[in-house]
Amino acid sequence: MQRRAILLTLAATGLSGCGFALRREPELMFRSMALSGFRPDSPLAAELRRQLSRTPVRLLDDPNRAELVLLVLRDVRDKSAIVSTTAGQVREWQLRVSLDYSLRTPGGEVILPRTELRMTRDMNYTESEALAKEQEEALLYRAMQSEAVAQVMRRLAAVRLPS
Repeated sequence: MQRRAILLTLAATGLSGCGFALRREPELMFRSMALSGFRPDSPLAAELRRQLSRTPVRLLDDPNRAELVLLVLRDVRDKSAIVSTTAGQVREWQLRVSLDYSLRTPGGEVILPRTELRMTRDMNYTESEALAKEQEEALLYRAMQSEAVAQVMRRLAAVRLPS
């Protein structure tokens, strides 16, 4: 038992010495923010609000009162058939999530020009497994959405407002 405790302590010490650290929430250098341009039912907006609620940043409804405004220019989910049989049955779909946004101050000063995020996933499809494939599609969209929000959060962490 004592040998195991020593080995665990050595392993933990070794990991901390190499710079390993668990991923933390990004530290944002502003106090308030407004989200503008999202569709009312946007799952990306809901995920971004959820992530921002875990930080000290206050989300405001009025863009004129916020320190920073995230202006969404495009928020689209779509899918297209990329492989089909000669009978016209789809065998593979391509799922896409697109998010175009910019960051600005309430006065209109551009902090981050238009940024385009594009996520794609390919998904095999068979009609005999339609329900399972529908659930797989939802999981793939959710994974792309989480990845897009994580990228936005990392970019927000790099923002330094002009003094």
